[in-house]
Amino acid sequence: METAAVECAKCECCGLVEDCTRDYILGVRAAFGGRWLCGLCSEAVRDEAARTTTKTKTTTAAAGMEAALRDHMAFCGKCRRSPAFRVADGMRQMLRRCSK
Repeated sequence: METAAVECAKCECCGLVEDCTRDYILGVRAAFGGRWLCGLCSEAVRDEAARTTTKTKTTTAAAGMEAALRDHMAFCGKCRRSPAFRVADGMRQMLRRCSK
């Protein structure tokens, strides 16, 4: 059995780094216009795009996805600058170091 090579991918919204196969990374990028999103951000964007497309019948699925992605990236940008995010990120890094 051949195992797929694992690569690191960094979420363009929240900055989370995940280890993923190349095929998975390419699939996520294809779904989000060339951007790689972590699982949590991709679900948030898909959910918002579905809600937007359902509310406004005139919006195409692609336009709804792009608008949802733009809004989510803006939201994550605001959160990353907040002190609460820096504390949570520090805790995440500490736990990562402790688990190794």
